[in-house]
Amino acid sequence: MKMPVKNNTRLILCFSLSVCVTTVSFAQTKINDVTTPLHLLQPDYKIPYGIPQVDIVKSTLKRVFNYLDAVTPAQFVNKRTMEVVSAANADTNTIVKPGDYRLTAYEWGVTYSAMLLAGEATGDTSYTHYTKERVHFIADAYPAFKALYEKYPKSSNPLRQPVAPHALDDGGAVCAAMIKTLRVKDDPNLRVLVNHLIEYITKKEYRLADGTLARNRPQKNTLWLDDLFMGVPAIAQMGKLTGDTRYYDDAVKQVLQFSKRMFNKELGIYMHGWVEEMSVHPEFHWARANGWAVLTMVELLDVLPENHPGRKAIIEQLNAHVKGLASFQSGEGFWHQLLDKPDSYLETSATAIYTYSIAHAVNKGWIDAKAYAPMCLLGWNAVSTKVNSKGQVEGTCVGTGMAFDPAFYYYRPVNVFAAHSYGPVILAGAEVLTLLKNFSFEINDSSLQLKSKN
Repeated sequence: MKMPVKNNTRLILCFSLSVCVTTVSFAQTKINDVTTPLHLLQPDYKIPYGIPQVDIVKSTLKRVFNYLDAVTPAQFVNKRTMEVVSAANADTNTIVKPGDYRLTAYEWGVTYSAMLLAGEATGDTSYTHYTKERVHFIADAYPAFKALYEKYPKSSNPLRQPVAPHALDDGGAVCAAMIKTLRVKDDPNLRVLVNHLIEYITKKEYRLADGTLARNRPQKNTLWLDDLFMGVPAIAQMGKLTGDTRYYDDAVKQVLQFSKRMFNKELGIYMHGWVEEMSVHPEFHWARANGWAVLTMVELLDVLPENHPGRKAIIEQLNAHVKGLASFQSGEGFWHQLLDKPDSYLETSATAIYTYSIAHAVNKGWIDAKAYAPMCLLGWNAVSTKVNSKGQVEGTCVGTGMAFDPAFYYYRPVNVFAAHSYGPVILAGAEVLTLLKNFSFEINDSSLQLKSKN
């Protein structure tokens, strides 16, 4: 017997509803603890997580290189006519052709060293050529601009920093890069300038009574953590160049004497500034200054002889610092402007310096690879997100003095033209390429792990 149409419709609707409910119920059971390995669900990472791809690292480096190569011309021009001028014909109207960055600044000393490393890591000679061209441009012009400065000491001089350094910032990092370039190819003009700069660093820069490199600003007899990098790598490189152990001894002494005064053993990080007459120091653990410190130690260890009596102490200090830095890396891979203040902003240049320095220490076997290699890859992944389509690096704190209040550090501006990030980003990318060559990594139970040494 046929059912009434309305009853038949009711059955169909009931059946359809039953199927829908069953389907929904089945779908829901697919994402519970019984049916789904929840630990394998993809997290919502803010930055890329995992093993960087070599080709992408190289592409990022090349983007930065192309930008820098275009905006740092190695030419002299007349500032009124903008016509190209040779160094031999320079006068008080001669300037370096305007670009985005200063070729004689300490930040560019970092960049020159970074370009040499990138050339080694990638096999691309354009990086090496970048440094050789500009370093020799400065060295070859030095005699003419030195004579010009002596004749017109109050006039502006585009090479004032190397000609007449007033502080470690004027010559330390550039001098270190020049010595590295000298070891690539000797050049008499370059050696003259190296000798001039190292004489300032070792004999004319202000020091405390015990020989520690110091400044008289903002207070008398002040140590700036930055000055480890502004002085020590050049001193150490001079030891390598000449074989004179006095340079090594001085370099080791600087690191240990700064560390004795400024390293917080409980936190494993350095304060930014120390003043001799102060009995109490408000500690502000500025990120980039800590970067200069750890970079100094790896630069020193690169050239310090294996049998030098201070080598063990430097390696121990490096390990203590890396352990401290590791404890403050944020979940996004960056470090904060003030390391122990998570409400301060995430900063790019310091992150890049740590990434390079820790990766380099891993590659050299100075620190534990399994413990610290993954954080280097996380750091690089973070830094790479700050390289924009033009090759500019974003999120970098501008030049910073030393202070004893938090607001000063919290509110330092960031700017894409802050030169401090470019060398470190190139260093970081180049060293990560070496790390990926030296070690195999894997994703194990969703986490990045060092698998083996290649």
